[in-house]
Amino acid sequence: MKISRHYILPLVVLLMLVATEAGATYNSRRPKSKARKQYTSPEEIKAQQDSIAAESSIEYAEVVAEEVAVPHQRTNTLQQIDSVLAMWQTTTTQEHYNRYFEEFVAVSERIDTTMSYDNLDSMYVMRLQSLMSPVPLQYNWEVRRAIDRFTSPSFATIMGYAYYYFPMIEEEFIKAGIPIELRTLAIVESGLNPVAESRMGAKGLWQFMPSTGKHYGLEINSLVDERCNPRLATRAACRYLKHMYDMYGDWTLAIASYNCGPGNVNKAITRAGGDPRNYHGSFWDVYNGLPSETRNYVPLYMGATYAFAFGKAHGVEFNMPAMPLATDTIMINRPMHLEQISSTIDISIELLRMLNPEYTLAIIPATTKSYTLTLPTELITEYVMHEAEIHAKDSTYLKEYVIHANLEQKRHEAPPATYYTVKKGDTLGAIARKYGRTVKQLMTWNNLKNANSLRIGQRLRVSPN
Repeated sequence: MKISRHYILPLVVLLMLVATEAGATYNSRRPKSKARKQYTSPEEIKAQQDSIAAESSIEYAEVVAEEVAVPHQRTNTLQQIDSVLAMWQTTTTQEHYNRYFEEFVAVSERIDTTMSYDNLDSMYVMRLQSLMSPVPLQYNWEVRRAIDRFTSPSFATIMGYAYYYFPMIEEEFIKAGIPIELRTLAIVESGLNPVAESRMGAKGLWQFMPSTGKHYGLEINSLVDERCNPRLATRAACRYLKHMYDMYGDWTLAIASYNCGPGNVNKAITRAGGDPRNYHGSFWDVYNGLPSETRNYVPLYMGATYAFAFGKAHGVEFNMPAMPLATDTIMINRPMHLEQISSTIDISIELLRMLNPEYTLAIIPATTKSYTLTLPTELITEYVMHEAEIHAKDSTYLKEYVIHANLEQKRHEAPPATYYTVKKGDTLGAIARKYGRTVKQLMTWNNLKNANSLRIGQRLRVSPN
């Protein structure tokens, strides 16, 4: 009997739950395992999958058969269910994007072997045409320069963060009716860094200025900067892009206005002899009248879109991000310091800050409204089970913040300097993300002139003092 592919994933989850419980029964005869790690990395997932396959002995099969025969006797714990769901979410995300990349490797091979072209430019044109984007993708020397930039090995780590951020961005874009191809705009804006900050004060995944962020509903104060919350900032970006598209009826002009604002786009349209109130042209028609940065901005978007699809055809392997792909949220309705959580359940303060970058002082100020806390999926139940213990630490971790004067002092006082020792495979971008910093900050604090010149064993300052 042929099983529809739509039923495969639910069946896989069911079998994994059965295997998890059966494995627990089988392994109860073995010595107790070590404490569970903070989250399941991609490498650990592969190892777990191999381990499950290796457990196909007669004894193990009998246990699984017994569990399937008497399903009502299964006693999967909530932690086991969380762990299986985390594994499923991670593997499906990896498989989705790996298929996407392999699909375009096949497209590039077909173009290279079945179509004739005179030079590299012709190949790029054919590959861009194969993307069939609702946002028209042009090709010229500026787009070529952007393609060369984003297909360089130095962007492999940045592109790898798409595994974490793009599923969320795609979900919000679909809800808002925005073409999901615009997701690569976040690469141009921030390098997929939720705490990136420009010289002008724009911040977050979508680089909102404070006034614009507040206009689109983002909370910005001493304790919370929702420009750094990836999901909330993405929703604000959706509203902005949708507003601009409704104004111009063209996605290239909407993208241009995201960079320089509708006022500058309207000036460019007027200079080109058009009427901003009823214009039917595109970015390329008003190119000469736009600010120089914006002239580069739209080609950068097109280059990033090409690179995300065809990066593997250039020999670039996107690295998995140093964070869990499977996460979930819990609503917090009372003030809490992130260290209350890290000191109670098995998660580091660095990872908590990475997953919750909007809390600038590591405090969730839930006094008059609720806020979200993002955790690895497999730690959700563990948090709930220890919630009372976490709350009991209020007096230890929040006493210096409950009085306004203490809070202001805490904001301005210099904390002890923190250092990190460089290990094999580290990049400055990955280290910056781990500690909620920017590459520019680390380069300034360590007097680095080249972000790619790290040495194994090098001691880096990762805090300002």
